[in-house]
Amino acid sequence: MTSLRAFQPQDLLKINLTNLDPLTENYNIDFYLHYLTKWPSLFTVAEDQDGNITGYMMGKVEGDPPWRQFTKHFLPWHGHVTALTVAPQHRRSGLAQSLTKALERGCEEQNAWFVDLFVREGNKTAVGLYQGLGVFRRVVDYYNDDPTGRRAGEDAFDMRKPLSRDKKLKHIRKNGENFRVEPTDLYH
Repeated sequence: MTSLRAFQPQDLLKINLTNLDPLTENYNIDFYLHYLTKWPSLFTVAEDQDGNITGYMMGKVEGDPPWRQFTKHFLPWHGHVTALTVAPQHRRSGLAQSLTKALERGCEEQNAWFVDLFVREGNKTAVGLYQGLGVFRRVVDYYNDDPTGRRAGEDAFDMRKPLSRDKKLKHIRKNGENFRVEPTDLYH
């Protein structure tokens, strides 16, 4: 039996097995702690009955500064999936979906318009998992490496799921994989 709970600092010593996947981004300890202190309600772990971490979701809420609201790439207040990973032996069990729903609930509580995540174009498993979200745009060469070796970088799909605040679906787009933007169009 797996249960979800809030991430705790000591969990940093127990997430190695979930981070061994080559498609999982690994961060330094400061990065994890920054998320834990700034967005604790959006940092969730899945734990089995033996206390092993079987997956985690690291998210945040953010929005572009007001001066960007009249630009064509403006991002309103929204949730973002920074990292979602499930240990290989626990995949295809619905755990990723449970972690995602936990993040969506947290973002609803913070009145976000949508939840987004960036997925490598070549990560067909993740694209399939999130295809119900829809691709909002393609960020060309977002990732600095391309595991296929075809080119220097790999595109990311900015995938979005509207939340209850976005009743008119203003922040969703059809055929978004054909709407190309450069990484410099994103505000960070």
